[in-house]
Amino acid sequence: MNGLTFDIAHLLAGGLVLVSFMMLYQDRLFALINVFAVHAIVLALSVAWQAYIQDAHHLYVTAAIALIFKAIVIPVGLHRIIQRLGIHRDIETAVGIGPTMLAGIGLVTLSMVLMLRVTSGADPLAREDLAFALSIILLGLLVMVTRRNAVSQVVGFMSLENGLVLAATGAKGMPLVVEISVAFSILIAFIVIGVFLFRIRERFDSVDVGALDDYRGEHR
Repeated sequence: MNGLTFDIAHLLAGGLVLVSFMMLYQDRLFALINVFAVHAIVLALSVAWQAYIQDAHHLYVTAAIALIFKAIVIPVGLHRIIQRLGIHRDIETAVGIGPTMLAGIGLVTLSMVLMLRVTSGADPLAREDLAFALSIILLGLLVMVTRRNAVSQVVGFMSLENGLVLAATGAKGMPLVVEISVAFSILIAFIVIGVFLFRIRERFDSVDVGALDDYRGEHR
C-alpha cells in the first residue's frame, strides 16, 4: 500500500469522527438529520475506498447500501416523521454543548490510546480504522445519552452502527450475507421506531423521553 492510498483511507475514517462531532454540536433536529446523511455519505466513500484497497468487490455493495439507505431513505423518512408528528424541532440536551464536546474529545483520546495499544501487532491501516471506529461508536453513544428527544437518540444509534461498519470493513470486511442482513435489520428497526414515535406522540403529545419519566413517576 503506497502512502497516498493510506492517507486517503486515513482522511475518510478521520472525516467520520469529525462529522460525529458535528452531530454532537447540533441543537436542531433537521440539522442533526442532515449531518447524519453526510455521515452516511462519508461512510460510503470510506467503505468503497476499502473495497478498492482490499480488492473486495462485495464491499461495494456495503457502500451502496450505506449510500442508499442511510444517506437518502432514512433521512428523508425521519424528515417526514418530524413534519407529520409536528415534533418540536429544537433538541433538548441533558448536558450543555460545551461539556458534551469536551467529553467527546476525551472519548476519542481514550479510543486512540486503547486501540493502538491493543492492536500493536496488526496492519497499520486496520489499527487506525479500528481506533476511529471505536471513537465513532462512543460518540454515537454520547449523542444518545446527552439528547432527550427520541428522534435524536435514534440518529445517535444509527451513527453508532456506522462505526461498527467501519470496524468490520477495516478488519478485512465481513461476509456479504451479514452486511445485507444488517442493512435490512436497520430498515426494519427504522420502521418499528417510526411506529413507536407515532404512538408516543399520540399518548404523551411529545417525543421527549422526559415525558415518559414524568408519566412513570406519577403512576408509582
